[in-house]
Amino acid sequence: MAFTLKWSEEALEDIESIATYIEKDSPTYANSVVSKFFEKAEILQEFSELGRKVPEFNDTTIREIFVYSYRLIYKLNEQDILFVAVVHGKKLLENH
Repeated sequence: MAFTLKWSEEALEDIESIATYIEKDSPTYANSVVSKFFEKAEILQEFSELGRKVPEFNDTTIREIFVYSYRLIYKLNEQDILFVAVVHGKKLLENH
């Protein structure tokens, strides 16, 4: 079953911030990194549980997949995947 992909405004802003930061040194690499986020997201349409459970949460529907040194965090719902954040791999999330 192919899931519908949805992006939160926060996740898209995270990607834009990452691209802006990388672009200062290499516009080409910035484009490559941004493309990879969306490529990985498309893979999840068919393989939704490919990512691991986010360690900071005790919830198997909150998962992450790594893209370079970034964590692409998503919420797995019955028919869709909602991308909620993109953070650096060393950053821990707060569990509220």
